[in-house]
Parts: sequence; structure tokens; C-alpha cells
Amino acid sequence: MDETHITFMQRALDLARQAKGRTSPNPLVGAVIVKAGKVIGEGYHQKAGTPHAEVHALNAAGENARGATLYTNLEPCCHWGRTPPCTEAVINAGIAHVYVAEVDPNPSVAGKGVQQLQNAGIYVHIGVCRQEASDLNEVHRKYIQTGKPFVILKTAMSLDGKIATASGESQWITSEASRQRGHEVRDTVDAILVGRGTVSRDNPSLTTRLQNRKGQDATRIVLDSRGRTRTDARIFNTESEAGVIVAVTAEAPRENVGALEKVGAEIITVPAVHGNVCFKSLMEILGKREITSVLIEGGSEINGSAIAAGVVDKVMCFVAPKLIGGQNAPGPIGGVGIHSLADAVNLQRIKVTRIPEHDLLIEGYL
Repeated sequence: MDETHITFMQRALDLARQAKGRTSPNPLVGAVIVKAGKVIGEGYHQKAGTPHAEVHALNAAGENARGATLYTNLEPCCHWGRTPPCTEAVINAGIAHVYVAEVDPNPSVAGKGVQQLQNAGIYVHIGVCRQEASDLNEVHRKYIQTGKPFVILKTAMSLDGKIATASGESQWITSEASRQRGHEVRDTVDAILVGRGTVSRDNPSLTTRLQNRKGQDATRIVLDSRGRTRTDARIFNTESEAGVIVAVTAEAPRENVGALEKVGAEIITVPAVHGNVCFKSLMEILGKREITSVLIEGGSEINGSAIAAGVVDKVMCFVAPKLIGGQNAPGPIGGVGIHSLADAVNLQRIKVTRIPEHDLLIEGYL
């Protein structure tokens, strides 16, 4: 593959990343239009309901787009959604060549956009920077193919696998740099999920606090089967436009539900499994609400339940070079666990990153 094509596709990917966490439930898409080796127009999709990347790039290029080459990380859409199909705009603009990183996983598109462009006499090449493009839209792919959100389980632990001391102290095991990385992740997801125990013990605000720019607060979700979350919790009293959802079961007393509603919580009733909120049912409900990504920041029991339910797609584990010890100090995954190592959950596509101040970030997919 000509390095020139890779360079222009990398630019399209960089443009797409600028809207990370802002386009849900749509994918991240960037577009670059090139003529005679020079960029004459570029753009990216900024928010659902606004023009797509190709339209921004075509508008910037104007009449010069005729006979030019378009680079985009995702196949142009060919159906009416919140906006018109991009294939029509590309064809009408007189684009001669289109380079696409990957075919759209949306069943409404899935190659049909490419076919429309080819039928109009446009040369289409698929596959430049395919893996990078696929990784960029992993959230959208899961959501559009299953109707359920992409779930990230994030935890922080010591080198000997403890998330707190035996007395319950957990702030802070990892460094400030690791915590900032966690806030960067919060900035890109639709929702953050914790259990009632975390709210009671740590009283977090669950907002996004970035050092160099204003972040975006995700919807806060609390799993609380009987609706006993403290009504003076910071999640209800923090100055944030993000909503708070408390997921309960039918066993939650009406007076508890009413008290939570009074302080601004939205209550959703979810089927129970062994008396607890059913993770699978909850994810189906969230998907129907167009919540496409969920970050779990719970304690060991919530983490264990999520793993056992099979809803987790990705794990992010921050490891600090500290030894805590103690038989009663909790680890990151609770529950009943497994009886045989053959049943262990194996992570795939492992990535290890060194975080300043000596922490490690280990990422992997289930």
C-alpha cells in the first residue's frame, strides 16, 4: 500500500478522534478530500443529528471536489437516518476515488454504500488502516450489532492484587496520573456504573475532571436492588447536568424509591437474579435508551457480578507498585469465583502501558 494513502487515512482517523465520546449513538468518522496530492477539504462528524464527516469535507472543498479522492475511516452511509445519505453527496460532488478503512458494521449499510459508489462509476478501495479504524469504533460496532452497550470494567489495585486495605481504605492506591487517565476514559463514555456500596463507602461525585480542558459528565448509574442509596450522596448534589439512574428490583420498597426520586434520581426497575439487579437485563434496557457505552467503576462484588453475567467487553486494570497484604483485604473481582483454572476468563489483545509515577495500565478484551 502506498504510504501516501496511509498518511491521508491517518489524518481522517485523527479527525474522527476529535469527537470521541460526543457522537453516540453514531460512529466516529473523519473525512479528507485530496486533489493533486493536496488536502482541499476535511471534516469530522461532531454529534448525532449534525452533518456527517463527508459532508463537512465536501463543503470545505466546494467545486474543487470534482475529480478528487475521498479518504474516510468508515464506509459512507447510504440510508436516511437523522441526516441524508452521504453516498448521494459524494456522487453528486463528482468524487472520482474513495478510500475506505472499513465497511460499516451497521446492517443498514454493510457494503451497500460501497456498492452505490461503485455503481456510480467511483473507484472504491477498502482496507487502508483497517485495524486502527476498527479499534476506534469498537463501541459503535458492539452497539449497532447487538443493541447493547460496550462495557469497560476499570479497576485499580496494588501489585499483590488488593483494591483496599483490610480496614477498607482505598484512596489512593494508584497515582494522580493514573486517576487522570481514568477521567479521560470517563470523558468518552455514555454512562458510569457503580454499586450502592461504593456510593455509601466512597461517596464519589462520578464526574469528569480533566486538567487541561473541560470534560463531559456521563450519566451516573447506581445498582441498588432495594433502593437504599443514601439521599445525601454527592451524585445527587454535585453541580452537573448528567442524570442519575438508580437501578432497583421489584423488591425495592415504595418509600425508598420515592425518597430517591425526590432528590432527582430516575428509577428503573430491572428483573432480579438471586435478589440482585440482573446485569444482562439492565444492559438491554440501557441499549434501548441509546446508551452505547458503560464504564464500571464498582467494588469487587459489582465487578464479579458483571464478569459472571458475561456483559464485560474490555478490562482496564491500573496496577501500582505497592504491596498491601492481608487476607481480608479485598481483590478486584468478588463473587463465588471459579473452581478450576480451566474456567478462568482469559483476556485477549493485551496492551501494557507505563503510566508516569511508576503505575502500569493493563488492558485486554474478553
